[in-house]
Amino acid sequence: MTSLTDPLHSKAPTMSRALVTLFAFCCGAIVANIYYAQPIIELIAPDIGLSAHSASLIVSLTQVGYALGLFFLVPLADLVENRKLMLATALLATLSLVGAAISHEPLTFLLVSLLIGFSSVSVQMLIPLAAHLASEESRGRVVGSIMGGLLLGILLARPLSSLIADWLGWRAVFIAAAVAMVLIMWVMAATVPARTPDHSASYGQLLRSLGTLFSRYGALRQRAFYQGLMFAAFSLFWTAVPLELSRQHGLSQSQIAIFALVGAIGAIAAPIAGRLADAGHTRRASLVAMVLAPLSFTTALVHPAFSVIGLALTGVLLDFAVQMNMVLGQRTIYSLDPASRGRLNALYMTSIFIGGAVGSAIASSLYEQGGWGLVVKVGVAIPLVALVAFLVNERGRARELA
Repeated sequence: MTSLTDPLHSKAPTMSRALVTLFAFCCGAIVANIYYAQPIIELIAPDIGLSAHSASLIVSLTQVGYALGLFFLVPLADLVENRKLMLATALLATLSLVGAAISHEPLTFLLVSLLIGFSSVSVQMLIPLAAHLASEESRGRVVGSIMGGLLLGILLARPLSSLIADWLGWRAVFIAAAVAMVLIMWVMAATVPARTPDHSASYGQLLRSLGTLFSRYGALRQRAFYQGLMFAAFSLFWTAVPLELSRQHGLSQSQIAIFALVGAIGAIAAPIAGRLADAGHTRRASLVAMVLAPLSFTTALVHPAFSVIGLALTGVLLDFAVQMNMVLGQRTIYSLDPASRGRLNALYMTSIFIGGAVGSAIASSLYEQGGWGLVVKVGVAIPLVALVAFLVNERGRARELA
């Protein structure tokens, strides 16, 4: 383990390939906690007494909890020793997952879902830590590689959850997740370098500084707005599509798992985006991502005989667009103020997961009211707003430079 921690004692920040891989693995395994419930809400809801209209609250409350954790816990990464903080949040996540596995009442399960999201934010402490350790010229590549692991965790959580639930029941999903968190805690304790920030401010001062940072950096506000909308479309699709696949196409949980695996192809966008950002192509790549997101939903226009293939194409293209835009945004905000990366990341990711919570919350209602057609219309409209805002901001920027 010495070779992994030695770089911290050198003057130049360093991220070895082994450490990048470990960070990516930990991020993917932890972030998966907030997505395990997404494809199996139709199994969980009747078992705990939730209606079909309220089922998506399970997903949205988990994301609300994640947003709260981002806002209240992640800023502590700029104040206290990072590894201890991550281990504490991972322990809370483990206990919350066990709580979900043994819950039988809707209110209890929804509260535990909130806690699962709240306690799974250590991934957003690992990523700024990696940015601190990486050199300036490789920061985009390092962040992109780690985000690739995180995004694989997001995308693989759904098929893994569906498979386990199909064979062992939905409660086994949360038991398995708790066991995985115990393993992750051991990995983090053994391999993640210690880092004590230089800040001497109090926790209250740190939280108050979030407003100052948000108002100071226009790039942060813009990137948070774009990605919040993109992630709303992402969450809308992945919360609603299991309903469409099971009800209209008769797919089992195992078949839905195979479908979700196809979406994991989109995770290749993260390292690609990191390299594009390092090469100075952030704006062009952002435009591509924000055009691709609304276009991805148009695959719903394919012949009904090929509609499952069309849905799979939407999943791949939408995942690719959303993941690319997320990494491009992170690369941008990490360059704004190195001493405040934890808080900048907290603000950025909080905005994203508020968008994701909204997308998840409306998914069930949209589907119940208007079927897949209404989901597609809203799915197109949401990222189009981001695209228009991006074009307006870029035009304003061009005028300032002229």
